[in-house]
Amino acid sequence: MKTNGLLYLMIAGIVLGIFSGWMYGSAMLAVEWIGEMFLDALKMLVVPLIISSMIVGIAGLGDIRKVGKTGLIALAYFMTTTCIAVGIGLVMVNIIEPGIAVEMTVQHVPEKVTGKEAVGITDILKTFVSPNLVESMVKMEILPLIVFSLVFGGVLTTLGEPGKRVIDFFDTVNSAIMKIVHLLMYFAPLGVFALIASKLGAAGGGDLFLAELAKVGKYAATVISALLLHGLVVLPTILYITTRRNPFVYFKNVTAALTTAFSTASSSATLPITIECAEENNRVSRKSALFVLPLGATVNMDGTALYESVAAIFIAQMLGIHLGFGEQMIIFLTATLAAVGAAGIPEAGLVTMVMVLQSVGLPLEGIGMLLSIDWFLDRCRTTVNVWGDSIGAGVVDFLEEKWVERGGKT
Repeated sequence: MKTNGLLYLMIAGIVLGIFSGWMYGSAMLAVEWIGEMFLDALKMLVVPLIISSMIVGIAGLGDIRKVGKTGLIALAYFMTTTCIAVGIGLVMVNIIEPGIAVEMTVQHVPEKVTGKEAVGITDILKTFVSPNLVESMVKMEILPLIVFSLVFGGVLTTLGEPGKRVIDFFDTVNSAIMKIVHLLMYFAPLGVFALIASKLGAAGGGDLFLAELAKVGKYAATVISALLLHGLVVLPTILYITTRRNPFVYFKNVTAALTTAFSTASSSATLPITIECAEENNRVSRKSALFVLPLGATVNMDGTALYESVAAIFIAQMLGIHLGFGEQMIIFLTATLAAVGAAGIPEAGLVTMVMVLQSVGLPLEGIGMLLSIDWFLDRCRTTVNVWGDSIGAGVVDFLEEKWVERGGKT
């Protein structure tokens, strides 16, 4: 596969999709089915990829004590970057104050979040396990699949030769899935074009999108500027300080995953391409990529957490409700936790935002003000999510390797 040529075609697909959707509006709904087929083909690979990669990844780490160290490094990275992202969001929204002088025009709770009013911390904790793994696969509930695969893979390492045979089977499955990803990538430029063009067409084309953007433009600018600060400054700085790797080269090597994330608005659907970019382009070890990236696609949602903190303060400002330091700390904590519970699917952040708003008593009707441009911001924050996961794989791989070297000397 000629990676550079395919990458340029994918970028061209995004540009052409934006142009077509902008100019021809609803007429571009005619290509929606092509985009849906591409997205469904990616999603089709997610469940077998998650299960096989986590089992192979956990088995590849070997000694269970090393698994614990690698897991701690990964979780420390995830929590640190998520907390920084939320902090950036809160600072930016307090400085820019996008909700001041914006009129609340929506008086009903959006259908997307109706019935989710009771979401709480315990509901997120309960998503870690499932009584029916097959049902979880059908519903694309990734977290219980990851928990099961981690435990299953860990147990296989204790069974000697029979366990090794099972691990080899899943290793072969994983390799086969990645081959299918290679084939699917040839259709990526067309799929990316169709997804972008049809989504912009559904929004009514460029003129209607601009009209909606004008209503909450300051809010969108706040979210995007905060995402850019986190994605272009904080994450590359962490990568460079930790690993001394060139962030520009690292970014170029994962552009295929980032363009796919922008077009699909799904970190889970992008996962097969994220793993391929990490292993083949950025030379992240296979064991680290297969352990960190599936985990990150589920629990590491920097962009989503940042977005939810900005949105909550925006809604408060719009309603003239003053939130003090204590209330904003509650938003900080709940946005961080809610991001863990946000499935890697389009607009999942809208659902978990319910928990953030309820934590400080803000009305759910405010979410309705965000829906008109959420499809666009969703793509932006998903791209940051995938970028954060990719950097996380490099950081964890480097630190885990150094840890082993130090352990070998002692």
